[in-house]
Amino acid sequence: MSFLGRFRRNKIDPEVQRRAVLLQSGRIGEATILGISSDAEGNQLLSFCYTVAGVDYETVQRLDEEQLARKDHYLPGARVALRFDPRRPANSVVV
Repeated sequence: MSFLGRFRRNKIDPEVQRRAVLLQSGRIGEATILGISSDAEGNQLLSFCYTVAGVDYETVQRLDEEQLARKDHYLPGARVALRFDPRRPANSVVV
């Protein structure tokens, strides 16, 4: 480790930071689960849709460890809680 390396900050994963901000200060909404699939790396991906101010959004989110533990809550057609950024409603996360 170099001398300057000792003073560098560890970079925070932007996805972890984005989720933390939304969970803390995002508006609450409701999403409908479309389905769960796996990507090439084995991550579980959750597809969902929601409506904000009359605009429909459809997106995919990687499930974290806590969500994987309660995977049965995310069956297709289920209604679940959602947090979104009111200034950019496309920025959202299923809780």
